[in-house]
Amino acid sequence: MEWKNNILNTFPWGKSISRREEKEIIAGKIASLANDGDVVGVGSGSTSYLALLALAKRMKEDGIRIKAIPTSLEITIACVQLGIPVASLMEYKPDWAFDGADEIDGHLSLIKGRGGAMFKEKLLINSSPRTYIIADSSKMVSRLGSNFPVPVEVFPQALTCVGQALNELSPREVSLRMAGGKDGPVITENGNLILDVWFDEIPGTMEHAIKSVTGVIESGLFIGYDVEVLINP
Repeated sequence: MEWKNNILNTFPWGKSISRREEKEIIAGKIASLANDGDVVGVGSGSTSYLALLALAKRMKEDGIRIKAIPTSLEITIACVQLGIPVASLMEYKPDWAFDGADEIDGHLSLIKGRGGAMFKEKLLINSSPRTYIIADSSKMVSRLGSNFPVPVEVFPQALTCVGQALNELSPREVSLRMAGGKDGPVITENGNLILDVWFDEIPGTMEHAIKSVTGVIESGLFIGYDVEVLINP
């Protein structure tokens, strides 16, 4: 039995996406990679959402069957809305995955996590034999940290001691991410807080240094991962 007047059908995402035409071209490239029976890891962000739209179109027009392993609640809602079956890492290992990024440097290192889902995104990338990073050309940078801070997901009770430890890594600024649609800080899907950390320089050892701090759940630094970047020129 299906729900009547399902509230998920009012999900508004996609009405105001920046550089939409450019992102739709990349989304089409991702959808063309899907084969019948694939289990696909789906990252967060607007480009991932557009890729889901393209995958749903292929399912309808070409009759392929896929399952999606989403990294966030909003992507899970989008899958349900589009009729894409949802699975989990407890059930399946992805055949491949795709995700967006906030920044990409010339070595294919990334900053991710503006949407707060870096823990599940990193888990997915580590579980997938192939991962495609999809982004528009504005995400390419000469130096990581040029446009965005490094997000760090923190266990709430460890906030003060983590903040002190992160300051020992010589950041320019460390701030608690505040919510835009509610009073107080952003709360991740894991029930944690996010510190946004600005660095003037991010060496290759920084991801490990941040993760080594007790109380840090995960960071948005992705350095040295085996990914393929798809960018529409």
